[in-house]
Amino acid sequence: MAGSTGKFVWYELATSDKAAAETFYKNVVGWTMQDSGMVDFAYTILNAGERPIGGLMTLPQEACDAGAKPGWMGYICADNVDAAADAVVKAGGKIYRAAEDIPNVGRFAVVADPQGAVFTLFKGQGEEQPDAAPGANGHVGWHELMTTDHKAALAFYSGQFGWRKDESLDMGAMGIYQLFAYDSQAVGGMMDKPPAVPAPFWTFYFNVPDIDAAVAKVNAGGGRVINGPMEVPGGAWIIQALDPQGVVFSLVAPPKGGMAPSM
Repeated sequence: MAGSTGKFVWYELATSDKAAAETFYKNVVGWTMQDSGMVDFAYTILNAGERPIGGLMTLPQEACDAGAKPGWMGYICADNVDAAADAVVKAGGKIYRAAEDIPNVGRFAVVADPQGAVFTLFKGQGEEQPDAAPGANGHVGWHELMTTDHKAALAFYSGQFGWRKDESLDMGAMGIYQLFAYDSQAVGGMMDKPPAVPAPFWTFYFNVPDIDAAVAKVNAGGGRVINGPMEVPGGAWIIQALDPQGVVFSLVAPPKGGMAPSM
């Protein structure tokens, strides 16, 4: 889980039904599940092949009491979590959970950008994992931010993590879809959310081998596709969906000729 500053290094689902979510995502995305072995805390490691990419847990009661809802969270690497959290506040963001250690794992803080999208700052122990091959099944192929002001959001993340502006796509009535790059490669996009979306949030596109097969698995597992399947520039196919607990997630698959996804 170690990584370079500004890089997404972990993806975590906090849910209302841990066992049901494990079954659903195992079938839809193809992850294998492994208990973390943490004492007094049930935490499942999500593996893409032999490689851990994220975790799954029950949303803590104290978080529910504070108004938190089930959802996916991205962990962004920071060399110094405490300093990074302070920088987020100085830039207009908010700290939801102050920096603390996870024994033998790393240090983290839960924060929000100035528009309210939540993410985790993280500094892991151990060696950084090499990047997975583009389109590798079960890994994250794209990162997407729905926000209230994509220009301000990009300025914030650029200031915090060095992300840079990439291509801008005119989506007509939906507005501008702004790609952003990390380490010279486009890794995600930002856009102003439609009125029906209640609040800014990050969503993550998990790589699957076939979009039509994935749709069938989503439906069979009690989830619901809310957008797509849709072909995007580069030929990849995507959907946005809800899992059985009502959590938004997204999938990306190769063009229907078999090439690796490119968004």
